Amino acid sequence: MAKSKTQSDEVVRKIVATNRKASMRYEILETMEAGIVLTGPEVKSLRAGGASLQDGFARVVGEQLFLWNTHIAPYNRGSLHVEQDPLRTRKLLMHHKEILRLMGKTTVKGLTIVPLEIYFNKRNKAKITLALAKGKRGPDQRQDLKRKTIDRELRKDFAGKFKVK
Repeated sequence: MAKSKTQSDEVVRKIVATNRKASMRYEILETMEAGIVLTGPEVKSLRAGGASLQDGFARVVGEQLFLWNTHIAPYNRGSLHVEQDPLRTRKLLMHHKEILRLMGKTTVKGLTIVPLEIYFNKRNKAKITLALAKGKRGPDQRQDLKRKTIDRELRKDFAGKFKVK
């Protein structure tokens, strides 16, 4: 007997932080999901929205995947005796074959692993969306900006001509 889909069966994600500049700086080729190893106060800080992925990147060290330069603010209501480094290196959890595949693509093709967003899934586990990306140069960025302005102007022209009453 088939089970009908309800609202609780759908994918529910509470997005905590996004890297908005990633699409501007990089050409995103592929996305994937990974788990993050966090301490208790870091999870509480994430729930409060204290994270920044601005300059973050992931790197394969040995045969493990680590997240570098992501800022998770210290939990302000935490214990006074525990000092937390907001920029510490955090381990990411992925299948071994996926890590080896990423290691090959980043070393041979010169690609970068960039974090796109941190979120909590419906089971309240902290997850991160990673992107395999290629850095954009100056002309690539200018072409993207040109395309965006043309699209914006076209939308403005069509909105002025075809107003819905």
